[in-house]
Amino acid sequence: MPASLFWSLPSKRRDTVAFHFSSSLRPMDWLAGAWSVFRKDLRTELRSRYAANTLLLFALAALLLVAFAVGPQPLSARVRAALLWIVLLFAASIGLGRSFVAEHEGGTALLLRLHTRASMVFAGKLLFNFGLVALLTLVATGVFLLLLGVSVGTPSLFAGTLAIGALGLTGATTLLSALVARASRGGPLLPVLLLPVLVPVLVSGVGATRKALLGQRWVAAQDELLTLVGFAGATLSAAVVLFDYVWAE
Repeated sequence: MPASLFWSLPSKRRDTVAFHFSSSLRPMDWLAGAWSVFRKDLRTELRSRYAANTLLLFALAALLLVAFAVGPQPLSARVRAALLWIVLLFAASIGLGRSFVAEHEGGTALLLRLHTRASMVFAGKLLFNFGLVALLTLVATGVFLLLLGVSVGTPSLFAGTLAIGALGLTGATTLLSALVARASRGGPLLPVLLLPVLVPVLVSGVGATRKALLGQRWVAAQDELLTLVGFAGATLSAAVVLFDYVWAE
């Protein structure tokens, strides 16, 4: 928070701001702040349904086009896995872009800076976006399996790959959406910046999903799974270090 803005506040408001930015914040207070950000976004989404509708409609339209284009022609496991992950990545990059843009457009970004820590904002946004990606993954995967008649040989590996990949996808999307929200009309920039970053998720996710479709065991996909876990860990670690600077005015 800029010093000039801090000292321009009334004394009672300065005390409140100093409390929120003090280093002695208790873990339960931090969790309560992050949960408040999550609930705010959830209530806003339940009223507008903007992000959920964008995610699901894009994914369903893309899968229907794929099903009509492919027809009854059999596809290899690698092609099927690639189609699923491409739809998930593009849908997420388009549907999650307004996570922080809406805060700046609605004038609520400053209120969040005054009343919550940056780490609380990121944690709340991350949890909300992960819920959206989980919803997208469940619906898109079900439609994908139904329309293309795909059978999964190792369901546990299939589900685990999607879950780990969704975590890395959510972390990268949340951090970059905060970055592009600062730019004028930055929403359309998110897919351009995000897709090159998600290449490791795409390559490893396709590889592990292909092995799950073929019925191979977890050990056969350990390299791909380690890459997905490493990407998710690196993304979240980078967010912990960088988000304070990205979010600061």
